[in-house]
Amino acid sequence: MNRRIYGYIRVSSKDQNEARQIEEMKKHRVDERFIFIDKESGKNFERKEYQLIKRVLNQGDLLIVEAIDRFGRNYREILKEWREITEEIKADIKVLDMPLLDTTQYKDTLGNFVSDLVLQVLSFVAERERDNIRKRQSQGIAVAKAKGVKFGRPKHNIDDNFEKVYKRWKSGEITAVKAMELCMMKRNTFYRRVKEYEKVYNEI
Repeated sequence: MNRRIYGYIRVSSKDQNEARQIEEMKKHRVDERFIFIDKESGKNFERKEYQLIKRVLNQGDLLIVEAIDRFGRNYREILKEWREITEEIKADIKVLDMPLLDTTQYKDTLGNFVSDLVLQVLSFVAERERDNIRKRQSQGIAVAKAKGVKFGRPKHNIDDNFEKVYKRWKSGEITAVKAMELCMMKRNTFYRRVKEYEKVYNEI
């Protein structure tokens, strides 16, 4: 059986550079054609490129990620996705910065136990770090507001409707044109709101 090696990269926002992770994947024999990149939060696994790579993975293939927090930042979902890939799809996963998390190497009972334990600890740490980032972000916004810093333009507050439409648009459920229509915004205003929303409210 021919094993295909895939690389998965995630950065938290569109202005972050993924070049370092790409170079790391190339060092581990991942063809650039098989590198999938998401530029969004790790709060869940509803990410376009991740879902695509999961669909193309076959039994015996290898998925490489640089670190467990690049895979995701939700403790329960990390464990769920890991088991779906390794037990249902029967592909392998290798986490570059944690040699124990390499299912190609540790297939005996003790190895599986150690790997599972390490995975649970690191997944928990990744989620806690995400929570801490959100807490620091909220505290920073509160301090800035107390000092009189204004977020966004008063005449276009980011309300619940915008947030719902934004999420539908980001998930691919609706087009940008439809989102603008639902928000009753012109193109420039809509994208300005998107930028402000992602800067202030988006989770890491």
